[in-house]
Formats: sequence, structure tokens, C-alpha cells
Amino acid sequence: MGKQGSFLKRFTDILISIIVLIISLPFFIIAMITIKLDSKGPVFFIHERTGYKGKPFRMIKFRGMIDNALAFGPELTQENDPRITRVGKILRRTSFDEVPQFINVLKGDMSIIGPRPEIISITNTYNEYQRKVFDFKPGITGISQINGRQKLTPDQRTKMEIEYYEKENFWTDLKIIFKTFAVVLTNEGNI
Repeated sequence: MGKQGSFLKRFTDILISIIVLIISLPFFIIAMITIKLDSKGPVFFIHERTGYKGKPFRMIKFRGMIDNALAFGPELTQENDPRITRVGKILRRTSFDEVPQFINVLKGDMSIIGPRPEIISITNTYNEYQRKVFDFKPGITGISQINGRQKLTPDQRTKMEIEYYEKENFWTDLKIIFKTFAVVLTNEGNI
């Protein structure tokens, strides 16, 4: 939390990630077991996203869809997507499928607060202004994730993110964390 590239932001990213991963460990194990019992395939969904400075990175999530879902439908999740498994519906509803991204934060690929990590096929279409979003590490949560989530278009999302992250600070990031809990509880903007 705090200004991009600052010691405070990196320190809080590491500290919070370690705490979240330790606290969620029992649920992490339960999620892993139930994913394996519910459907065949790996526990984790690892997907390339565009990260800081436009470099691709491998984002980790719990798998919430059938194995090899991309072969059976579009790259983006659709409303009422039949590829989502029973356990996947619970993981997505609670946003627990995102918890493995704290590993990405520890690795330095992501931050807790930052722009939404977007798929490469979308970021390849970004114009020069939209590419400014690559000046910031992608986040587990952020300004667009609490103000529309998946209901926003890439244009709306990048404009909101660029305007916010150019001026972000510790206190505004703290507000995002608190609002994230409310958004997750209400499932607002989630598909």
C-alpha cells in the first residue's frame, strides 16, 4: 500500500501476503482437496497476464472451471458460464480463488493494490494512453475491482486505474482494502 515503487508499498505487500497465506492455510488445503474431488485437472489455474512495464507474468488462481476450459469456450468468463465447476462457483462467489495471487505478490509480480491484471489478448489492443497502466504493478484488488469489477469495459477500467494510481497513497489504498471486503460480501460486479 502506498506509492508505486516505494519501500512502504513493498514492505506492506510482503507483510500482508505472509499473514494472509498463513491465516488462510487451512482453507487453502480444503480448497485444494475439494477442487480435486469436484473435477479432474490441476488445482491451480496459471495464466499469463500483462504485468509491470508490459512484461508478461504467470498469475496463479485456484482453478474454478473445468480442466482445459479455454478449449471449450471464450478466453473471458461469461455470465452463467457452464464451464464453471460446483466448487468454482463457491470459490468465485467468495473470491477465494484469488488467494493464491498472494504468492505472486511475494514473488514481486503483483501488488496487493494495483490495476487489474489483464489478459494479454486484451492488452495487445491497448492504445498509447491505456498502456500507461503498465507503469503500475497489477494488484489483487484495486480501484476498478471495487468500482464495477468485471462489468467495466477495458476502456473504463484503464482510465479509472491510470487516474487513481498516478495519485495513490497509503490512506487511499487502505480505503480500497476496506471497500474490497464489502464488494466481496455483496458479490458486486462479479460474474
